[in-house]
Amino acid sequence: MEQRVSLITLGVPDVEKAAAFYAALGWQAADSLDGVVAFDLISQTLGLYPLDKLAEDIGLPVEALGTGAMTLSHNTRSREEVDDLLALAKSAGGEILRPGGEVFWGGYIGYFKAPGGHIWEVAHNPFSPLADNGAFRWNGY
Repeated sequence: MEQRVSLITLGVPDVEKAAAFYAALGWQAADSLDGVVAFDLISQTLGLYPLDKLAEDIGLPVEALGTGAMTLSHNTRSREEVDDLLALAKSAGGEILRPGGEVFWGGYIGYFKAPGGHIWEVAHNPFSPLADNGAFRWNGY
């Protein structure tokens, strides 16, 4: 197995509402099959899929999926971008769970919950600057 993640699929109870949220953040959906909304990212894709259909695909009852104990992270080029993105997420219908603030390791982070319950961390990590194209690598490029 190559060391990468190709597709992140989020099971959401309302695909249209979730898609509208990400569109309000400025993301553009790619052409896709019925029932799936896909956003191409830098070297990955984020897919939105009906929660009940995802549970069926996996072979679990929908109640077993919940939203999981994980976060998705979006790193920024500056601390100010963290606050700007949190404000944009709130105006798009997200719920701010933790406003931007300093953390013990020297970064600046905040969290929001997107429609569908998935939690995003927005982070500026001064020790992992982004590449010119926005790609992230632990400890930078």
